[in-house]
Amino acid sequence: MNQSPASLPLATDTYLATLREKVAAFERLLRTADPGTPVPTCGSWSLHDLASHMGQSYRSVATVLRTGQPPRERFAPAAGEQLPDWYAESAASLLTTLERTDPAAPCWAFGFEDAVAAFWFRREPQDTTVHLVDAQLALGAEVHLDPLVAADGVDEVLTTLLPLVWRGDKAKPLSAPVAVRATDTGHGWLIPPADIPQARPLDSKPAPATVEATAAELLLALWKRQPAKPQWISGDIAAADTLLTAQLTP
Repeated sequence: MNQSPASLPLATDTYLATLREKVAAFERLLRTADPGTPVPTCGSWSLHDLASHMGQSYRSVATVLRTGQPPRERFAPAAGEQLPDWYAESAASLLTTLERTDPAAPCWAFGFEDAVAAFWFRREPQDTTVHLVDAQLALGAEVHLDPLVAADGVDEVLTTLLPLVWRGDKAKPLSAPVAVRATDTGHGWLIPPADIPQARPLDSKPAPATVEATAAELLLALWKRQPAKPQWISGDIAAADTLLTAQLTP
């Protein structure tokens, strides 16, 4: 008898532990690497640009969590301040704020109505996970993603971010429902055709198109950090390709 996949989203403590782990790993890279190193998965950014973006995001989200309102200030290191130190302070501020915040507290979150702070408990470790991969790939470092954290990231993309960024007048519509399966964790999602698709849990019925890979492979493909492989796809290739090549993340 197959064991049911772990429940998603993950527990608050798991998100906090993941964020601490990823922040520490990124800081270690930042303290030893050339900040001018190009980061190809982030367009024209250097490692300095990536770290500045992450520190800015941490401080903005900490402000959002404290006020419940959209961020109105941009943050950057002061003149002469060491970027690794500023990054570490930014991350510490976010972690402290998260630890003091009730996940159920009302809080601004992009364009979502009735959003609560739990959105950021998930978004920040997932964002840091992907950007750590960006740095690791740029530096030729080993990339390792915990399968369950990766599955949670796939779930966030398909259930939360996809409806936010998909625009029916710009994105090519799906021609058929697409099933997405994480082969290592047992999680599955069905994305039906719609002006703004909304993923739902996968049932036992076969879908016209299926994409199957490990959770880590799916996560990096959905974030356009690696291309999807043809062997992942079965059934309606065109429908699967439409999903995999669409802009699914902010």
